[in-house]
Amino acid sequence: MSIRKMIASHPLAKGHINEPMAEAAKHAMYCAVICTSCADACSAEPMDMTQCIRTCMDCADICTAAARAATRQTGENAAMLKVLLIACADACDICAIECEKHDHDHCRRCAEMCRECANDCREALATLG
Repeated sequence: MSIRKMIASHPLAKGHINEPMAEAAKHAMYCAVICTSCADACSAEPMDMTQCIRTCMDCADICTAAARAATRQTGENAAMLKVLLIACADACDICAIECEKHDHDHCRRCAEMCRECANDCREALATLG
């Protein structure tokens, strides 16, 4: 199953989708899971990773909200979607900066996903005009 196929199957989509928005939704979902996993891995590290854990958890929540809103096809709410995409991109930038401070493979992977998600959100944002 793909998010693109799910969005395209909506009766109002009539088989057409906003590709950058679909990509942003997909990567926001991935990013939420990766941030959650990174926060969990940080909790097992021997040093204090409190700030990284908090940042990853907050980013995961924001990514989840953005992904959910980006997949909705009924009605129009570009203003809300813009706010969420900006918040998601900004949260991902903040999380990437925090994770890049740590020399852990899970933090490196999380930062990488956050950078990709932020970029995708900005590309989707550009389609909203």
